[in-house]
Amino acid sequence: MIEPRVGVAVPVFSLRSENSLGVGEFEDLRLLVDWCVKTGQNIIQLLPINDTTLTHTRKDSYPYSAISAFALHPQYICLPKTGVFVDKTYIRMRSELNDGLDVDYEKVNEVKMALLSKQFLKCGAADMATDEYADFEKNNAFWLPAYADFCAKRDAKWKAVSRGARCREFYCWLQFHLDRQLHSVVDYAHSKGVAFKGDLPIGVSPDSVDVIQYPSLFNTDCSAGAPPDFFSADGQNWGFPTYNWEEMSKDGYLWWKNRLKKMSEYFDVFRIDHILGFFRIWEIPLEATSGMLGHFNPALPLTPDEMEKLYGFRFKEAFLEAVYCPTDVLFLKDEKHPGMYFPRISAQQTSHYDALPQDQKDAFNRLHEDFFYHRHDEFWKKGALKKLKPLLGCTNMVACGEDLGMIPACVPEVMKKLNILSLEIQAMPKAYGTEFGDPKQNPRMSVCTTSTHDMPPLRLWWELNRGDKDARFFYNYLHWEGDVPFYAEDWLIRGIFEDHFKSPSIYKIFPIQDYMAISAEIRRIMPAEEQINNPADPNHYWRYRMHISLERLLEEENLATYIRELILKNNSFAD
Repeated sequence: MIEPRVGVAVPVFSLRSENSLGVGEFEDLRLLVDWCVKTGQNIIQLLPINDTTLTHTRKDSYPYSAISAFALHPQYICLPKTGVFVDKTYIRMRSELNDGLDVDYEKVNEVKMALLSKQFLKCGAADMATDEYADFEKNNAFWLPAYADFCAKRDAKWKAVSRGARCREFYCWLQFHLDRQLHSVVDYAHSKGVAFKGDLPIGVSPDSVDVIQYPSLFNTDCSAGAPPDFFSADGQNWGFPTYNWEEMSKDGYLWWKNRLKKMSEYFDVFRIDHILGFFRIWEIPLEATSGMLGHFNPALPLTPDEMEKLYGFRFKEAFLEAVYCPTDVLFLKDEKHPGMYFPRISAQQTSHYDALPQDQKDAFNRLHEDFFYHRHDEFWKKGALKKLKPLLGCTNMVACGEDLGMIPACVPEVMKKLNILSLEIQAMPKAYGTEFGDPKQNPRMSVCTTSTHDMPPLRLWWELNRGDKDARFFYNYLHWEGDVPFYAEDWLIRGIFEDHFKSPSIYKIFPIQDYMAISAEIRRIMPAEEQINNPADPNHYWRYRMHISLERLLEEENLATYIRELILKNNSFAD
């Protein structure tokens, strides 16, 4: 039985408190739990919290490119909780780092690692001699030694890092304290009736310890990404290796099971990032210049004979040759199966397609439509069930799927069969031809939200789209009469929230920026500063941080009252 929940979504790094050191920390989650209790909420959703440290630069700020699927990120540690003394120098550094509007990833981690190295030299040996540490080391033996070795070797090669105490034992000690702090916060949340929802990234860094430790489980000659969609017209290249599912199945998907079991130590619910990746992944050759040149894996490529017999399309080798640019091709070769081909996604935009006679355009359209939306349904359904069934059964966490984008018909069927909650966003309706979704029509087994970390928050969406037809449609939907002026922002935000709280979705989880947008007294002045990520920019710097402290948020009585009454009014926790 899944318990109905209402809550808030925020990356840990985005939290701000009076005691944190330039970035959100696990300890800050206590204050967020208190705010949830005050407002009547009972779930907190986080972005991935795994270690991403590879170059010691802001490139490492991307939380979906973990160097370990198991290790926690050192930036989230609370230094005083490890024994670091809070003296005048510490207070001065804290003040300087907290003065910044956003997270200074490089500076924060440089300061924290320097202080942690000194603290390890002082008390590391004593900590590691305890029974508590011995239990931690034993319970995490399947990943901890390899991770610690990886980090020690990484830092030995990185000249900008002071060697100091950065040895294998240091990283084991550091993970021990991170684990201890997060467990303590989770226990506190549970004592208050608040659950945590984690995020399971679809990929890991190609340079990660996991790829080094288990090379046969990954395809390193290609990169995972996404086809052209709402977020990027050219598709996305995430830079992750794809999975060798056949090899993973030989031991019953043990790596995945260990990963989920580790997550379940901290989380009650988890979000499956890009759940479509368990059905098929968009695979891009390493040498490709664009996500357009990818193809689904696994897939059922076509022979020229099949193209003609099934669709009436006459294939030519010339369709593989680029005319004006590398993406100007109609088909891609299947390198593993000579004589078989994939139609290029959105190939109707190519010069090859333009040159086809009308009957061949019609034939190609049939081929393209069938290949991307129908041909693989049963094939992908069987593959997804084979993977997901044993994985979901290895923990008691509730599973939620990020099922946005180009969704095959088999996906909702499998999710329903396995009790995986869907994700419903009003600005991204799933019904074909629908301009704007109606939250009141959401399925019960779903997560309802106003926006995600990959989208503009509500106020920025309004600023970017108030002249757009979808925006106008939305105002008509909320029964606004006449032109919509800029000062209608308060009405707009509250109208959206009230509409979403009427949704039958069993989970209602909203970004903290959108919650703060309700109150003119505390919301940020510039909406553009609230966006966490821009998926179209592969080099985006993930640095958004709350502009007010959690202590200040807890003092905001009007907002707390509004949220609490909204929850009570809509009986959000009723079965």
